Amino acid sequence: MFWTDRGPEHGRRYVENESWLDVLDPLSEHCTVIAHNIGLSLGTAGSFDTGYVEQLAAWQQRYRYPWHSDHLSFVKVHTSGGEDYNAGLALPIPYDEEVLDLVAARIEHVQRTVPIPFIVENNVSYVDIPGQDMTEPEFLNALMARTGCGLLLDVHNVYVNARNHRFDPFEFIAELDLAGVIEIHIAGGNELGGMYRDSHAGPCPDAVWDLLRFVVPRAPHLRGVTFEFHDSYYPMLKHAGIADQLSQAREIWLAHR
Repeated sequence: MFWTDRGPEHGRRYVENESWLDVLDPLSEHCTVIAHNIGLSLGTAGSFDTGYVEQLAAWQQRYRYPWHSDHLSFVKVHTSGGEDYNAGLALPIPYDEEVLDLVAARIEHVQRTVPIPFIVENNVSYVDIPGQDMTEPEFLNALMARTGCGLLLDVHNVYVNARNHRFDPFEFIAELDLAGVIEIHIAGGNELGGMYRDSHAGPCPDAVWDLLRFVVPRAPHLRGVTFEFHDSYYPMLKHAGIADQLSQAREIWLAHR
């Protein structure tokens, strides 16, 4: 989100958001920067944007972040006519052997180009995809075993899926290889039309804190916890509300680390 991507056909493809960099650059002198991307679209079947990977490599050289991440999903559809369409949100992939081969090859390309740990985030799914070869934990474990990538475990995403699809989130997490978890995301959401959404709206539900308490002592290589919220909900949280969420996360961290 720190640049505008005008597409591979432009000579100057990436135009940086200078006002945002005016905030980021001074912070990076005193704080560790972690990159969380939304543009790799690892699950897009028709194409893979290696130019975007080169941009990530350049920014890693610039900010020296120790690991980076993206979603195990797709956001782009590449048509036979050469057009790219962006869905505007991270769409789930089917957990099939063919998709595992596709995504693993792309992750390995990212790892060769950006020589730091790369971790993938488990996704939200609002529909059931029938006839899959694997469960989501089986797919994530197989992907980590094949590529050596890590996992960004979004426990709010697990909670969203468990609530909408009616499964036990603790059993889901217990099936994962938690040794691969490098980072955790927590967040809040809200209901719309009878469905609970990963909208990053406001504070974390109590159930998300329970999941965080469950994961932290079981993830030996965990290096950070991130509270996500959408800036449109700042009037709900304000500074004190954000500080409270960080304080609760830090309390759980210190109790187990």
